Amino acid sequence: MAEITLRPMLEPDLLAYKALRDAMLTGHPEAFTSDAETERQRDLASYRSRLAGGLGGGTLFTLLALDGPRVIGALTCEREPRRKVQHIAHLVGMMVADTHRGRGIGRALLAGAIARLQATAGLAQVTLSVTTGNRAAVGLYESAGFTRYGRLPDAVRLPDGRRLDKDLMLLRL
Repeated sequence: MAEITLRPMLEPDLLAYKALRDAMLTGHPEAFTSDAETERQRDLASYRSRLAGGLGGGTLFTLLALDGPRVIGALTCEREPRRKVQHIAHLVGMMVADTHRGRGIGRALLAGAIARLQATAGLAQVTLSVTTGNRAAVGLYESAGFTRYGRLPDAVRLPDGRRLDKDLMLLRL
């Protein structure tokens, strides 16, 4: 197995990113607020918003984890564009391929993202939301220093009738 590397996502990575995202949304519907059916139909070009500078400059970066040339993980960081809240960033879309779970890739993506955020002028805190029952993810975020500041009840409604809460977490940089 090749060494796992982390780097920012570039335009040529969009197809592999979309493939990973589609697989994760299909396999783990409880972990994401987006649904697989809608996202599968999304045009590849729409994922350009996940590149640095996307969303009118609101996307700071999408950090990829690669096993050789294969994209096996991703984490996006967005920054509030409005002046009064530009000190806040948000982590979204944490994904690690099922084939690579349990190898510390999520931890590496999170640590890499936090280091980049700490080096970004003007940022004071970063938030994320995580499905309340996802103990592994909550534990990972807590181990990195995130604390829960709230819970959004009935945040996600799945087609099978399940209703899931989201924990809202914060890390001061």
